[in-house]
Amino acid sequence: MPRKRRVAILISGRGSNMLSLIEAARDPDYPAEIVGVLSNRPEATGLARARDAGVAVHCIDHKAYPDRETFERDFDAALARHEPDILCLAGFMRMLTPWLIERWQARMINIHPSLLPLFKGLHTHRRALEAGMRIHGCSVHYVVPELDSGPIIAQAAVPVLPGDTEDTLSARVLRQEHVLYPLALRLVASGRVRLQDGRVELDADWDEKAALVSPSAACSKG
Repeated sequence: MPRKRRVAILISGRGSNMLSLIEAARDPDYPAEIVGVLSNRPEATGLARARDAGVAVHCIDHKAYPDRETFERDFDAALARHEPDILCLAGFMRMLTPWLIERWQARMINIHPSLLPLFKGLHTHRRALEAGMRIHGCSVHYVVPELDSGPIIAQAAVPVLPGDTEDTLSARVLRQEHVLYPLALRLVASGRVRLQDGRVELDADWDEKAALVSPSAACSKG
């Protein structure tokens, strides 16, 4: 069996996507192992959840540092101790400098709650509702210095339903995030994803008939 890729997960909060990755990695056939969870916030509840799952945790409080660069050098040193092949950002709410991103170039991925390139940044569900979207979703992408602009690895779409609020739409998207992130990490860790001229090439099977239509085509009947 090929060597499993070593993965460190970066969190700032509850770590629900972190748990989906940890659970996926319990499968003996999964091509990645979770070797550490790191946070920039000591109050992040995901740290206790990772510890309970048997994963090594480490916290470096960014508030204890005078500037972003000093924090990142210590954070990078903590990452290096885990010797990860891949970094997964899972609700890591800290803007990273080009220095750190370039150190982990093509080895750092993130999950974002929108169908990129739509709705980069914050408040994605509110903005999708305000725009009158009928389909919304989430994306896993490589991290580059430009916010939420890296090559897209995988996406999942959900319908926007009548009466949706930010909370209901967020919950529907989050359920797909928990499916999509383990899938995307599997593709990356198994070598089925290749970066070519700033784009992702996938060695994967496709269902060319697959589509999500919202509202359903059934609405046109009757």
